Amino acid sequence: MSNGPKERLDRRDFMIASIATASASAALAVTAGAANAQAAATVSADPASGTVYTGDTIQGKKVVSALNVKDLEPGKKHLLYFQGVQMPTGQHWYVSVTVAKGAKPGKRVVLVSGVHGDEMSSVHTVQTVMNQLDPAEMSGTVMAVADVSRPAMEGLQRRWPNFGRGNDLIDMNREWPGNENGPTAPSRHAGLLFNRLLRPNADAAIDFHTGTTGFDVTAFNIAGMDVPEIKAMAELYPVGQIFDNHVYPGVLHNAFVDVGIPSFTPEIGAARVLNIEMISLFVEGTMNVLKHFGILAGPMGRTSKDVGVFIGNSALPILATQGGLVEHLVKLNDKVEPGQKVAIQRNSFGEVVAEYTSSVAGEVTGQRSDAMSEPGDPLTFILFHKATLNGGETYPE
Repeated sequence: MSNGPKERLDRRDFMIASIATASASAALAVTAGAANAQAAATVSADPASGTVYTGDTIQGKKVVSALNVKDLEPGKKHLLYFQGVQMPTGQHWYVSVTVAKGAKPGKRVVLVSGVHGDEMSSVHTVQTVMNQLDPAEMSGTVMAVADVSRPAMEGLQRRWPNFGRGNDLIDMNREWPGNENGPTAPSRHAGLLFNRLLRPNADAAIDFHTGTTGFDVTAFNIAGMDVPEIKAMAELYPVGQIFDNHVYPGVLHNAFVDVGIPSFTPEIGAARVLNIEMISLFVEGTMNVLKHFGILAGPMGRTSKDVGVFIGNSALPILATQGGLVEHLVKLNDKVEPGQKVAIQRNSFGEVVAEYTSSVAGEVTGQRSDAMSEPGDPLTFILFHKATLNGGETYPE
């Protein structure tokens, strides 16, 4: 049975599908990023001018509404809260910030997690890296933000619940760089964080994610490999796959790239769980990045070369055409060939109602983990390399 029409799939369903061409994708990201940046340009304070303390403390930790890490004492770790957008009650959403300020000056790397509220392995990865840092032995600064989308995290759900125009769920990884005077709270929250916390303190940035709820993914990086500084970082991770694509505008790592800060996105398995084995790979890679920038001393750990990384520039989604129970015939990271059967689907009587095959040669990079599916749900993603990116695929949100 055919897989049905291919339509555009957003990362809220798992990850970004390929765009027409790498250059067109980059141009799209730059154009939209520039427009968003212009809209967000009006801010009420210049974060580069210094740190602004609100005078509040939460559980003994000082609250800031703007941060310049140059103001912090070197050779120490600093635990702060950043004051984000207001709630309907007039109180604020607060974001936790950990800064390891080296005893000596050097590069500044920002680690972000929690842009989606169901991505626990990404948060644990950032926490583990920060726990291993000794500022007294560092040259430079590492800043970690672990819970960007606080209301989504409180509900352990992917999107920010917003009630400005009735019930809505907003994907914060479509809001960057945000707008402090934007039409929604998530847009304003993104603008506050980007203008007053993230951008002013970054020479490089890494935005950690996982697959979405109900969909499992491999250990891989999403990176624009045509940018030398990004390529150098992405290849320092001992993970088996790299998705070489600039993906959509509005994602956080593109907002960094649009203002000249090299950035990319690691993807760390399934949502809502801690995959300790997979987390260790991304901790090792992140420590390699910090050594690459001279923030840490010591030999490099394993890199992508040690694990035989597979690099693809496109991701083929195989979408359900029927409702029913899904049985996968391949596993994550398996190599597949054109015409190979990858899944079957049965109805309530146990009858096979659909068979799904790959139309490309590549590697399995994502699979639906929920056992049942309705038409249109992504079942499998195949990472592959398209020699000529012409036309591209389109998928449903």
